Amino acid sequence: MTTQDPQDQAPAKLTEVPPGIAPVVILVEPQLAENIGMTARAMANFGLSELRLVNPKNGWPKKGVREAASGATHVLDRATIHASVAEAIGDLHYVLATTARERGQMKRVFAPEDAMGEVVARQGQRVAVMFGRERVGLMNDEVSLADAIITFPVSPDFPSLNLAQAVLLVGYAWRQASGRAVLPFSGELLSPPASREALISLFGSLEAALDGARFYPPEKRDIIARNMRDMLHRMGLTEQDVRTFRGALRALTRKGPQKGA
Repeated sequence: MTTQDPQDQAPAKLTEVPPGIAPVVILVEPQLAENIGMTARAMANFGLSELRLVNPKNGWPKKGVREAASGATHVLDRATIHASVAEAIGDLHYVLATTARERGQMKRVFAPEDAMGEVVARQGQRVAVMFGRERVGLMNDEVSLADAIITFPVSPDFPSLNLAQAVLLVGYAWRQASGRAVLPFSGELLSPPASREALISLFGSLEAALDGARFYPPEKRDIIARNMRDMLHRMGLTEQDVRTFRGALRALTRKGPQKGA
């Protein structure tokens, strides 16, 4: 096994999950630099940072891998290289193997969400999720070294997943199960709801402007005005919305020569 000198590793990010809490990601004989880089990116998206590579094809590091990581180079910089699956999992307590097909082995089979619930329940244990080669996945003997299997509820007409996509699904499921899936923003209104006084004032301005434009048929004026009030009520206007509407009305009803005339 080869590792980097700790002094050469990238500094930890403040929001990064501490080592030993998130599952380790193990890629067995990955071939394409793009897939390894995109795997690192998928890991970083959901707070996973420990990557182990088993006998990567054509050596390591690979040309283009850092570009494919799109900034998740801290994951690549800490990646460790292993000669075999047995070596890569030697210090672990619980290992999950991903596969898209049934292997005829008497193992528990989990969807990603249930598997990550199992991982979270094993707090204090070192846990990993193992992913196979791009073309053929994991060998049966490699699957036999795992405690359980993760498979994905994909369409049977097209069950193949890209390596980084599979890592992304597992990372998302882990973040959900661990209680870390907090949305980065809420969409909460930045302006408070409009007061009744502001709405009534807006109704008056709007109806006066429409009167001046002769919008209302005389016999239907009151009915249309009430319907428009109901429309505005349903919009749930904020104070800022009311100010914007009033500014627009002032611009439309302003007297004098128009711009560009």
